[in-house]
Amino acid sequence: MPQDKNLKVAIIGLDTSHAVEFPKRMQDLSIPPERHVDGLTATRCLSFPTAFTNAEELAQQKAYLEKIGVEVTDDLEYAVGDCDGIMIEINDPALHLEYFTKCAEFGKPIFLDKPFADTDENARKILTLAREKNIRLFSSSALRYDSAFVTGLETCPFTPTSAIVWGPLGRAAAGSSLVWYGCHSFEMFEAVMGRGAAAVYTYRDRNSCVCSITYRDGRHGVVELNGNAFRYGLLLRDNVHGASVIQPGKTTMFYTELLKRITSFMQGEDILPLEDSLEVISILSAADRSLASGKNEIVYSL
Repeated sequence: MPQDKNLKVAIIGLDTSHAVEFPKRMQDLSIPPERHVDGLTATRCLSFPTAFTNAEELAQQKAYLEKIGVEVTDDLEYAVGDCDGIMIEINDPALHLEYFTKCAEFGKPIFLDKPFADTDENARKILTLAREKNIRLFSSSALRYDSAFVTGLETCPFTPTSAIVWGPLGRAAAGSSLVWYGCHSFEMFEAVMGRGAAAVYTYRDRNSCVCSITYRDGRHGVVELNGNAFRYGLLLRDNVHGASVIQPGKTTMFYTELLKRITSFMQGEDILPLEDSLEVISILSAADRSLASGKNEIVYSL
């Protein structure tokens, strides 16, 4: 698609690598062709400090974005002034409700990067506002669209009734590490198991969290978040056929795959029901509450 026909997007937030990774795939001519995605052009980026960055990192991110034609500003109205859609890329999920509220006033479609919010309560507020303002909204982790994961799920010879998912725990600069980085593993878990989670119990040892999730229909699963390992994997099972193993996340092509979905969304296509995104944050929030309480915690229906 010629660049003059591309939709313009504003990037909100510069405290994450995602604020660079997505524009890079839109308009950096030096990247390999297989990583490039047509259809969007990032025109402006709103930059501000958060606990997840520092002045040096912001300066480096800004220099790169300006090199590929993205104007960096600290003025929100100017940042979104000429755009067709908005990508909220803020690394700190505690700021998602605040900036979604601000951006909703412009009436443009919004991609809200992972995790949906810092809590299920704030996720409900975002959903309510999106409905009140009639805002088209899409939110997902890139791991949901990792090619190995998508192919493994599509070719699984049975419908899983149980899943074990493992991935990194990460360490958040502020707030819950489980919510901030565990969202990738929980995103894949929800893609496998669907909606209907009832309760979560989280066990914490020195280096990991193990979250046991039960469903209202009797299904169950486990998400294991490891503090010392940055590999993802899934074991899918049923009671008849046995098991199937998937190993996603071996390359960063999942950024390209997610950007393809974001592009289709900005062009008017519905990609992922919001109910699925909200289920992810509901399970995450229950897991986080269980980590604090040491008890089984209810997954609140949204």
